Amino acid sequence: MTVPLIMIIAMGAMYASGIYLMLDRSLTRVLLGFLLMGNATNLLLMLTGGVPGRPPLTDGENLSTDGMLDPLPQALILTAIVISFGLTAFLLAMVYRSWRFVRDESLQDDLEDMRVALETTGDSRDEAGTSGEYDDTEFGDEALTPIDEDAPDLDEDGTPAERAALRRSGAATEDDDGAGGAR
Repeated sequence: MTVPLIMIIAMGAMYASGIYLMLDRSLTRVLLGFLLMGNATNLLLMLTGGVPGRPPLTDGENLSTDGMLDPLPQALILTAIVISFGLTAFLLAMVYRSWRFVRDESLQDDLEDMRVALETTGDSRDEAGTSGEYDDTEFGDEALTPIDEDAPDLDEDGTPAERAALRRSGAATEDDDGAGGAR
């Protein structure tokens, strides 16, 4: 016996409706979408439990594992029910609190947050902490304080001391040539 096609279609419709409702700004619709997604997940777990109609532990005749149904999906469904109940209570509290304070249960954009988001405060390098004063920091041997002077060069461009000597010799040839150090 195969998995009933109607239950798979119902599960897919519940997932699709739940996702659609969760994408709305209304907290009530988010709550309903969350409930639909939780029930669709429970249905998915139930469908993975095995062939319907078999006894939960054993049929009394075949005492091997072939005559048993897998109890793990039922345990997962019970866990999912408890988790969805707790999150439903939390979402209901959010809807109630929003209605109580604002008399509206839909989420609105905060004007101050939008102003801060649109304001350009600096370059992305400033946020990352890299000001651009170091050209190559991919493997860490070019960092401000290298770990060890005898560390192996991992990126094949020379150690910091070798690069500094190369830059000094390049600056000396630039002064000698006057044409920018062309060799």
